[in-house]
Amino acid sequence: MYRIFFTVISFFTIFSALSQAAKNPLLTDDAEAQQKWADSIYESMTLAEKVGQLYMVQVMSDQDVTSKSKIIQLIKDYHIGGIIYSNGGPVRQAKLNNELQSFSKTPLLVGMDAEWGLSMRLDSTYAFPWNMTLGAIKDNDLIEQTGRKIGEHCKRLGVHFNFAPVVDINTNPKNPIIGNRSFGEDRDNVTEKALAFMKGMQEAGVLASAKHFPGHGDTDQDSHERLPTISFNEKRIDSIELYPYRKLIIEGLSSVMVAHLNVPNLESRSGYPSSLSKHIVTNVLKDSLGFQGLIFTDALTMKGVSDFGETGDIDLAAFNAGNDVMLMSEDVGIGTAKIIDACNKGDITEERLAHSVKKILKAKYKVGLNNYEPIGLYNLSKDLNRLEDDILYEELIENALTIVKNDKHFMPLRQLETKTIAYVNMGDDSGSAFFNELKKYAKVHHIEAEKLDGLIKKLQVYNTVIVGLHRSNDSPWQKYQFTNKELVWLQEIARTHTVILDAFVKPYALSDLKSIENIEGIVVSYQNSDIAQQKSAQLIFGAIPAKGHLPVSTGTFFKAGEGFNINAIKRLGYTIPERVGMNSQKLKRVDSVAQLAVNHKMTPGIQLLIARKGQVIYNKSFGKHTYKGKNRVGFDDIYDVASLTKILATLPLLMELEENGIVSLDTKLSKILPEYKGSNKEDISIKSMLSHYARLRPWEPFYFRTLDTVTKRPSKKYYRGKKTGKFNVEVTKNLFLRSDYKDSINSIIKDSELLKRLRYRYSDFPYYILKKFIETHYDKTLDKLVQDHFYQSLGANNTLYNPYYKISSKKIVPTEVDDYYRYQKVHGYVHDMGAAMQNGIGGHAGVFSNANDVAKILQMYLQKGYYGGKRYLKPETIDKFNTCYYCAKGNRRGIGFDKPQLGEEGPTCGCISMTSFGHSGFTGTYAWADPEEEIVYIFLANRTYPKAGKNLLLRENIRTEIQRLIYEAIIE
Repeated sequence: MYRIFFTVISFFTIFSALSQAAKNPLLTDDAEAQQKWADSIYESMTLAEKVGQLYMVQVMSDQDVTSKSKIIQLIKDYHIGGIIYSNGGPVRQAKLNNELQSFSKTPLLVGMDAEWGLSMRLDSTYAFPWNMTLGAIKDNDLIEQTGRKIGEHCKRLGVHFNFAPVVDINTNPKNPIIGNRSFGEDRDNVTEKALAFMKGMQEAGVLASAKHFPGHGDTDQDSHERLPTISFNEKRIDSIELYPYRKLIIEGLSSVMVAHLNVPNLESRSGYPSSLSKHIVTNVLKDSLGFQGLIFTDALTMKGVSDFGETGDIDLAAFNAGNDVMLMSEDVGIGTAKIIDACNKGDITEERLAHSVKKILKAKYKVGLNNYEPIGLYNLSKDLNRLEDDILYEELIENALTIVKNDKHFMPLRQLETKTIAYVNMGDDSGSAFFNELKKYAKVHHIEAEKLDGLIKKLQVYNTVIVGLHRSNDSPWQKYQFTNKELVWLQEIARTHTVILDAFVKPYALSDLKSIENIEGIVVSYQNSDIAQQKSAQLIFGAIPAKGHLPVSTGTFFKAGEGFNINAIKRLGYTIPERVGMNSQKLKRVDSVAQLAVNHKMTPGIQLLIARKGQVIYNKSFGKHTYKGKNRVGFDDIYDVASLTKILATLPLLMELEENGIVSLDTKLSKILPEYKGSNKEDISIKSMLSHYARLRPWEPFYFRTLDTVTKRPSKKYYRGKKTGKFNVEVTKNLFLRSDYKDSINSIIKDSELLKRLRYRYSDFPYYILKKFIETHYDKTLDKLVQDHFYQSLGANNTLYNPYYKISSKKIVPTEVDDYYRYQKVHGYVHDMGAAMQNGIGGHAGVFSNANDVAKILQMYLQKGYYGGKRYLKPETIDKFNTCYYCAKGNRRGIGFDKPQLGEEGPTCGCISMTSFGHSGFTGTYAWADPEEEIVYIFLANRTYPKAGKNLLLRENIRTEIQRLIYEAIIE
């Protein structure tokens, strides 16, 4: 008894200033009107109605008719003051809520356990991250935004009290009930997060309820199964557990939920629940801390409560302890009868009853129940699943992701040309979103095996292994640990490989690691949601920075507060349009135009990508590989990009040579290829021919010279059905051209007549010429050169020549059913005949790619030659080639790049900056970049299938119409 007395004195001494500073958080700006309303309602009530206000009962919106009838009966018979919802769907809850409110004389106060949003309690598709994830975020403004958004959701659904934030300081990794619900173990971090969350939610008009008082963080027992014990002394409880409550109370905390705990040093009765303890509720919370808001019990049906009284006596004890609201009583009828009886006997004074009931009524006034209106059902689900919430969720995850180990700055991954990467999935949940996102950056293979030796054998060809620990994201209480088998496998993989471990679980999983010596990189991603998986992959490859810090210590290796800050290295990221100033709704019109093109058979299928400010915001596929086929276009399917080859392969290699001083834009053909000396082309400069301003003929049907004059099929003079030493140029399946014919092609170009007058005329000839020069200079073929110099390090692993011998035909989109040269379906072989006659490797055509890879190369150009932590080209080189040198002559072209039209008609929508550049391709492809708006737009199609025929995409301006819609979607 003396100990408790001194405890009270010490609390009073410490918090006397606090008591004076804390204001009544339930008062409104019109406090006088509020008081009058509460007084008038109170005076109009019978004793039974007053006592009924003290009760809040649990309701499930998906309950059966019988259960609903029981709730209605409680409202009618016992005049309960409120309800707390759990489980069900938003529309069902809203309808039920409106119905229940209609039976209540005084509007019901509605509460909910929506700690991280509504979807964990409702059939909604959206939830915010768990508190442990939020605890990793340094920017508390984001936490305040989260509280505000959750508050807006609650308010829209007619919820007045959210039993959040959890302010338990989780210093016990074995805590089975708090864990992910806590902001962490550091009292200051927890307090800052809880305060920000509370402010945001209460600004939205929803009252916060901090829990679980006096502190549920440091226990390894489940309060749903037993009465957990907090055995610390008063000094420890005061300095840790109570710390956040003091701060929140000063800042206007509306309510507190008292925990279901045994706290021996604050309650002398052995095993006595804190929710029934007058010392804890009244002496500590109300008197010492000066709290004047509503006080809720935890559920009075929790295990162990009934040991301290009969049904109804528990309710009376809870009320006498100082609680205002009895939450989830075992029997409301018996409980209210007990309290009414105590009132009639004088054991409960009118003043005591009025104190709690009027607090409840003031809370009802504060949330607007003095002017109650039913919940509007129109657009309810839409209002609870807003785009702005998705945007915030992304930001939260990005800011939470934490790198806790990064030997030799291994992350973000660079020098992709040196890495062979495997992904190994551990855990019992899917990592497909993670794996698919990894594949956007590099060639990554998912490796699995039933036994360890089989796995190690399969991993022998890889030097980098990304291990993902994926466990269920369904609730914060799911298991998170490694299995013993997984720990053994992880250590064995790390012994022979460079390893990145990515844990999509709470950080405590890392405490199972016996050693981290052989693990080069460790990322904590906290949750296994699709967004967390996608963003974590982006972080590993440097598309987004690492900002998070550990909210808790874990094992012997990592302490709370640790985390490496890493800058992004300008690789493309993937996000929501609004985050880069684009309108999602307006971009949906792009879908319509693309689908129109497919539906009207302008092309069998389309890949379409839009990026802005380094972020891909639109990446969709439409249609199928062929009109009659079953293969729908997928993300990693590849197209013959036709003339995009010019700016994807030949041009970057030439830019390198130019900035290395090997050539200049004024270099003449006779200088780079001596055989052109004495020809009519000897003085043509690189600048003029790549600007298509050199009187070169547009093209030459080289294949036509090799056809039989009678049958019009490939002549036996030039072709064979099998590869031999002399016939080794594979133009298509089972058709091989004579190897010396490439010399004939070069001779035909060299000896060709020039056009009679100098004017802009598009020509493929410059790229035949430059191909020969580049290959001669390096003594290596163009396909190998562009892979070595650009594609491999860019992570453009779906970009290549001649995919037929490297990639499954199921992933290659066919281009034409050829009935004039090769007489078969052109599938995996280049469509352009001239490129086919060069073994598929043309300077003007021959590259196959997908939209994602093409975007990487265009983004590298847009970033003035820099991408993924590597400088490929100098800014001045990009500028030099992206210049229109003959605009005054009516020629819009840059050096290799196409440019916007100078007049009314041309290659763009006419709504794009003159600094923009790009190219189009015969098969229906289009790629364009705009430095001013930082937009990259990629359109890949096979409009030539099954017949090239009329170019309906061009005639209907599909590609440029989509471009126009992109620019109309920019938010001013």
